[in-house]
Amino acid sequence: MSYRLRFVQHFDKKDSEAFLSLEKKFIELEKQENELIVARRFVPVSGKEPINTLIWEADVPTMADVTALMDAIAQDAGHDELLEEQILYMTDYYVEIYKELK
Repeated sequence: MSYRLRFVQHFDKKDSEAFLSLEKKFIELEKQENELIVARRFVPVSGKEPINTLIWEADVPTMADVTALMDAIAQDAGHDELLEEQILYMTDYYVEIYKELK
């Protein structure tokens, strides 16, 4: 059974450039750190979420892997440094975990 982990982050529209610029640094960090996953990122064009939303999404094989990934993110010093900068632009965020139906 596989799972999808999603981080949904809302940011102020006036800060879009700064927020998304920092997100590019997260992408580079993910490429460098073996315990992190290079996730897919989306910004809405149309839908429930406003356009000033970033959706970070990764598929992982087991719930244990979801937990391990979240732990790796929480313990990564480089991630913490970037998050401290980026969180200043966030207006809301939440985490979703989906289980694939087969």
